Amino acid sequence: MKISVLLLVVGYFGGSLALGQTAIGKRTADGDGVLDFASGTTKGIILPAVETLPATPANGTFVYDKNAQMVKVFTNGAWMNLSDEGDNSAVLPYSGTANGKQTVIGAKSTEVDGVLVLEATDKALILPKVASPHLNVPSPYPGMMCYDTDAKALAVYDGSVWSYWK
Repeated sequence: MKISVLLLVVGYFGGSLALGQTAIGKRTADGDGVLDFASGTTKGIILPAVETLPATPANGTFVYDKNAQMVKVFTNGAWMNLSDEGDNSAVLPYSGTANGKQTVIGAKSTEVDGVLVLEATDKALILPKVASPHLNVPSPYPGMMCYDTDAKALAVYDGSVWSYWK
């Protein structure tokens, strides 16, 4: 009896957390984003490296295109390059089996196809903040993105160079 009550309480609170904010690299979320990263990091988000672009992506879908060796975003019905041609020799091959599951943060479910989907009507993704990533990230990975606090720009690494978008 006690165990079932404990599981019920844990399930309720654990499920409600999926609809709120998630702190990464710190204990509590204190920012305004769905994902809230610790400040002063030298790490960014690593995008999925795909060989085939998704057929029906949602606007705002980011990927690292292994064939073009570019970071791309789907916006206004088309793929837009966020970097020049890079070098994907450091991209590790995926040897697992896809299970068709996804993680949704900010809602109970989604119609959008993606591995990690952030669904919120009043919050957005706030990227990890890195000062001068071209100087402070010792081993960037192709498809990494962060917000450069010095340049005040989106920083995207394509395997060769950092591209910046203001």
